[in-house]
Order: sequence, then C-alpha cells, then structure tokens
Amino acid sequence: MALPYTHHYDLSFSALNLKKFGSSHLQPICCLRCNSSVSSSPFTEKHSLQRYQRDQWVYNNNNQQRSSLSCDDEAASCSVPADSDSIRLNDITLQLPELRKLLQVLKHKRESCGGQVPKNGLGDVFLVGTGPGDPDLLTLKAVKVIQKADLLLYDRLVSNAVLDLVGPDARLLYVGKTAGYHSRTQEEIHELLLSFAEAGATVVRLKGGDPLVFGRGGEEMDFLQQQGIQVKVIPGITAASGISAELGIPLTHRGIANSVRFLTGHSRKGGTDPLFVAENAADPDSTLVVYMGLSTLPSLAEKLIHHGLPPDTPATAVERGTTPQQRMVFAELKDLADKIKTAELVSPTLIIIGKVVALSPFWPQSLTEASRLVEV
Repeated sequence: MALPYTHHYDLSFSALNLKKFGSSHLQPICCLRCNSSVSSSPFTEKHSLQRYQRDQWVYNNNNQQRSSLSCDDEAASCSVPADSDSIRLNDITLQLPELRKLLQVLKHKRESCGGQVPKNGLGDVFLVGTGPGDPDLLTLKAVKVIQKADLLLYDRLVSNAVLDLVGPDARLLYVGKTAGYHSRTQEEIHELLLSFAEAGATVVRLKGGDPLVFGRGGEEMDFLQQQGIQVKVIPGITAASGISAELGIPLTHRGIANSVRFLTGHSRKGGTDPLFVAENAADPDSTLVVYMGLSTLPSLAEKLIHHGLPPDTPATAVERGTTPQQRMVFAELKDLADKIKTAELVSPTLIIIGKVVALSPFWPQSLTEASRLVEV
C-alpha cells in the first residue's frame, strides 16, 4: 500500500529493513514482551504490559495481538526472545498497518477541514518537556498542547501520570530508549515526526525533563526545520531543577556555589569520553549535576578528586526524583558510588555534587554543616 510521502518514511517493511519479517513470522505481543514485574515504575519501561495497553490502537490490525493485550499477570510472564533487535523489528512490523491507516485518516481529516488547513498543508510539531515526573510540574502550555494533539510520540521518562492527561481522541506511540534496547532509532523517530507532520497532523513529541537538555530535541528540531516543518518548543523543568528543589538544594548559593554545571555521564556511540571534562569541572565553588551517570560515577568521582575536588565534598544520588517512588542516598563524594551500589539505585538517577548539597534538610549533618558553610 503506497503512502503519500514515499520519499521520506514510507512506513513500509523495506524502508525499515524488515523484509525478513513476513506476516507469518509475527509473534503475539504477550509472548514477546509483556512484563508485569515493572508495574511499580512511574515511567514506561520497555516491555511493560502497561505500555502495550496504552498503545493498543497500533496493534489492532491483528485479532491475535488485540486479544493478547488483555493478558493477565500470569500470561505477562511468558518468555522473551534474547535478540533485542529482533524484538524491536518485530514490534515495528506489527505497528506498520495501523500507522499507515492513521496517516491516511489524518490526511483526509485535514483535507476535509476547508479553510482551517494551513496554506502549505503541513501540520505542527511540538517538542514538549514534561519535567522529571511529577505532573504538577507541567506548564499550562504543555497541558494544553498535550490535550489537543493528534499523535504523541513519547519517551521512556515521560511519567505515567503525565500520560494520563492525554486527550481521549489522541494516539500514543512509544519511541523510548533504554540501555540495550531502542524501540526506535533516532532516524526512525525523525521520519515518523516528518511523515505525520506532512499529513497535516498536530504531532507532539513528549520528552522527560526539558527537551533541549540532554534530550536530543535539538537534533529533531534541526531535522524537521530542514524539511520545512514548523517546530515549536515548550520547555519543561529539567531534572536538575525539579529534583534539587524537591530536596531543598539550591544549585547556586551566594558564598558557597557561584555556578552550576550540567554533565552527561555517557557519550554517544563512538563519541568522546564524557569524563574528559573532569579536569575543568573539579571546582569546589561550583555545583555539578550529572545526568545518566550511574555506570560512570566511580570513574568520574576518582577523576574529580584527582583534579582537586575534596574527597569529602557533599553529594547525593536521586532515583526517580519527584515521583512517589523517589529514593535517594547522601554521602561524601568518595563514598557515593558505594552507597549507590548498596542501595541498588537504578535508572533514572540524577547525581548532584557540591557544597550546596549540605544545605539540604536531608543531609545527615544538615544543621551543623549549613551553619558552618554560611559562616565561611
């Protein structure tokens, strides 16, 4: 079935290298992925039953898949193939028929609206930041856009509580990434955004935190603008701001921290070692906030101390900050990695390093330490 915009993302098997996945090879969703053990997470985990129930519309082309979405917890524990790439490609193959159908429906809807259609016939794309997880931290503008969208492409770290605000007629599609499993490549996300914008749809790209802070929003904006698509960015409260406020940590404080620096704990494939900045970041008068840094913290802490940051610098690690499942550990920098390991913190975990951490009421010696810092 040909689509209107075959020069971009034609949503065909060949476009996604899916020739080896004929319809006879499709496996029921429940037997592929459903995992009830992640139900306690405030976010959309990669193989959770909740994810497939939320995105049920995109699997409706097959009665077997539709019925499997109502499987109970016992059925949700079925086996998962070891090849994560095969899971990903099979998942995309299952979704293609309904994605094609939705493209045609939205295109027809816009064409039938008469004067309401923009002159160029193109829809709008919104890059929306949803904050660190607490839905009360959403901006009013974000809520309005979420509720009027035709299609929402959402990441793993968009909380379930935020997704509950989506309008009843909208379609949700998970495009999240986690270590070892990308439901969509970045290029495929670009082409999905483009295809639906060209069909005249209102497309919302939901991202945890702020879309332009370690969210690859800049890449998506640049790609779409080069294709002539208007992109509007709605900022969100980045994790550094939301979580530090939750813990009572001022990221800057006169006489204690005169600057704040955001770091990423990992690099893109083939990129420069993200820890090379440690030499310049080891400033005792600055606050460091590390995103995605669980695996590299031991090495980062060692390098920061080597380059002059005191080993007893206050630090904290916060898992799932601002959500009901929030957990945190406080320790001196030299001990933080061990404390994280003991507590078995998992992603997403934000790390804050600096003297301002001792101003938090959760710091073990908060009153004494805060008084001493202010006096100094």
